[in-house]
Amino acid sequence: MTVNLEVSEGVGTIRLNRPPMNALDVATQDRLRELAEEATRREDVRAVVLYGGEKLFAAGADIKEMQAMDHAAMVVRGRALQESFTAVARIPKPVVAAVTGYALGGGCELALCADFRIAGDNAKLGQPEILLGLIPGAGGTQRLARLVGPSKAKDLIFTGRQVEADEALAIGLVDQVVPAAEVYERAHAWAARLAQGPAIALRAAKESIDTGLETDIDTGLAVERNWFAGLFATEDRERGMRSFVEEGPGKAKFL
Repeated sequence: MTVNLEVSEGVGTIRLNRPPMNALDVATQDRLRELAEEATRREDVRAVVLYGGEKLFAAGADIKEMQAMDHAAMVVRGRALQESFTAVARIPKPVVAAVTGYALGGGCELALCADFRIAGDNAKLGQPEILLGLIPGAGGTQRLARLVGPSKAKDLIFTGRQVEADEALAIGLVDQVVPAAEVYERAHAWAARLAQGPAIALRAAKESIDTGLETDIDTGLAVERNWFAGLFATEDRERGMRSFVEEGPGKAKFL
């Protein structure tokens, strides 16, 4: 398989496995969607790591495969491409991208689908589609602008240039930079910590933030309000408040 799902300590690692560059061909895109939906369903997966391996994350789409497609083919395929990445973005659990080496084009867009990005000091990220006479087609024009702001997104997309880890951190494209050899370990630790948390509340927080970014503030506040009230019906809320009253803050166990 070009993408695998491995589960450990409540963390599901979705790992790209298409040597040598993890090019995101049609089969890989479809497999990503399948595994994102599986990670969403599985109760033993409470957080997710996106990982491309020790050397690189993903160097982009399979250009040879795309070159053979005409307009009619891409009208059909473009929707499926976006839906695959959206399935990852909508996993209702904490998702962290562990980025080593190249994360370009579709690889960068996949990292953008995560809630948090930990990059190795050897990472290079970018949206080089303009150099092919194209634009990003897997959500890059939308998710990148929401993450780093429109001006920085236009700089990266208009020029197609790559940014190294330090610049990616400075502009908010990644959230942490660590030695390349430690990327997966750090990402797994981040996910494992959240996997111990209250699953429904984490889902509520993620949906409230993401929905709010996609709509007006009144709608976002309504989503937040409904989730906030709804959480009062959960065992985790009862456990968390009881623990706070009896033991003090930060001691509740939710599993």
